[in-house]
Parts: sequence; structure tokens; C-alpha cells
Amino acid sequence: MSEYIELRWHARAGQGAVTAAKALAEAAMSGGKFVQAFPEYGPERMGAPIRAYNRLSNNPISIYCQVLNPNVVVVIDPTLLTGENVTDGATEDAIYIINTDRSHEETKKKLKTPKGRVYVVDATKIALETIGRPIPNTPILGAIAKVTDFLKIENIKKEIESSFGKKFGKKIVEANHKAIERAYEEVKGG
Repeated sequence: MSEYIELRWHARAGQGAVTAAKALAEAAMSGGKFVQAFPEYGPERMGAPIRAYNRLSNNPISIYCQVLNPNVVVVIDPTLLTGENVTDGATEDAIYIINTDRSHEETKKKLKTPKGRVYVVDATKIALETIGRPIPNTPILGAIAKVTDFLKIENIKKEIESSFGKKFGKKIVEANHKAIERAYEEVKGG
């Protein structure tokens, strides 16, 4: 791992990006990493575009500003691929993880990132089929674990159990575990 890995999340309010960024940070921290997780809001209304950020490192993090040059870009709402410049400032070799039912090839053409690695997963479909709600944030965590080398799926599942267990119960935790596992297996690209 370089000095630190920076992630930028693109979503709409209500899709769980802030919750996912926090869960990612907690899972990474339980794996021995140093972490930061923070949101950036515009107009705070349901459906408005939002961004969230993470920094993950093997060493203490001494930078405290917005993520400007992410190594990983996560797009939870695929409509933002045309409404926002999700590639803005991303490193040349950034990893893009997109929630979409479109193919990897089609999505990569749309992003116009010749050196970036683009991965796709239909996290919304997975969420509907496993959790029963179209909230793709939990499945996306499984995709992140698969395509990066700084997070283990076991740590994500432990974090979901810890944060959801008392609040929602065993059935919801198991459904979210299944969603994470499916996204881990179904993510495609490179």
C-alpha cells in the first residue's frame, strides 16, 4: 500500500454512501488500518447528489482535507455518470467501482479512463434480492473488498454484524452478509 489510499463516493442522499464510508472505515480499522471517513453535503434533501470520502493507511494519517485525488472512486448511483464528473482529480490509474446493470466495457467507454480500472456490479439488484430494499451501499462494500487489497470481506461482515446486529436483528445481518458475498462474487471488470 502507498502512504495512504483515498476513496471518493458518489451517490444520492438516501442511498447509504455516508453509512457505507463509515462502515468501510470501521472494517479497515478492525483490520489494523488507520482511517478517516467524512461526508460532503450540498443541499441536504433526499435524492440530492452527495459525496463521501475515506482515507486508509498502514500508518497514522496526518492530512485533514477533502480527498482531491482519489485512488478509488465508488459510484453508487449510475445516473451520476452523466450528471457529475466522477473522474475529476482521480489518479491516472484509479479504480472505479460502479453500481450498474451495464457491462464493464460500456461503462469504461462512458467514463473515458484509458488507464483506470473499471469494475461494475449490479448492487441495486443484489440488494433487492437479498435485503429486500434497493439500497446498494452494503453490496458495494463486498465489491470494494474484492477489487482492492486493503480490506478483507471478513472485516466488513464483522462490522455489519456489530453495527446492524442490535438495531435490526439477526435476519437483517444475514441478508446483508449475503449481499456483501454476492457483490464480492459478481463484480466484473479490470
